[in-house]
Amino acid sequence: MLEQFIYIADMIGVISCAISGVLVATRLRMDPVGIIVLAAVTGIGGGTLRDMMMGATPVFWIVDNNYTYVITITAILTVFWLKHIHRSPPYLLMILDAFGLAIFTIVGAQKALALGFSGPVAIAMGCITGVVGGMIRDLLSGQIPFVLQKEIYATASVLGGVLFVLCSYLEFTPILAMSIAISGTLSLRLSAIYWHLSLPVFASDREA
Repeated sequence: MLEQFIYIADMIGVISCAISGVLVATRLRMDPVGIIVLAAVTGIGGGTLRDMMMGATPVFWIVDNNYTYVITITAILTVFWLKHIHRSPPYLLMILDAFGLAIFTIVGAQKALALGFSGPVAIAMGCITGVVGGMIRDLLSGQIPFVLQKEIYATASVLGGVLFVLCSYLEFTPILAMSIAISGTLSLRLSAIYWHLSLPVFASDREA
């Protein structure tokens, strides 16, 4: 049951992030190849780097082709949907990103603990899984990634990783631990979006 829960959650995260990649690609008027590329890197980029860093190879989407099928189908359906509504809601990208961030963070942290890595490493792997796909998407589209701005983004991911590791050490059931951590990450990120919460920024007026 745990494996099924993780698999379904991971797929939901992939779909959410793939849609966000399509939203960015269509706003920039990319061709079909560009749309698929942005959908793919957003959906599986973080997990790919995570697996490579932990030596969990071949990486998950090479072993399970369902990930590539889901990304491709999601991209096609999203393009048709966008053509039908003509314009997507302004906050849709950030909301989808929030769901992907929350799910991927906990899936990444869970995999690290399952492979025997320490709590701090699990938190780091969760953060990498959560933020890297969006970073690659934004860099490819010529934007400053959310994680490098004042957005409460990586902070929410770290919170989720810490919650999951603590719940695991307290011997909560894995599904309960993941649910609590996902809820914590998602709540912080959505609250930051809704109330325009942000981290302080630092700037210098001095010239180099």
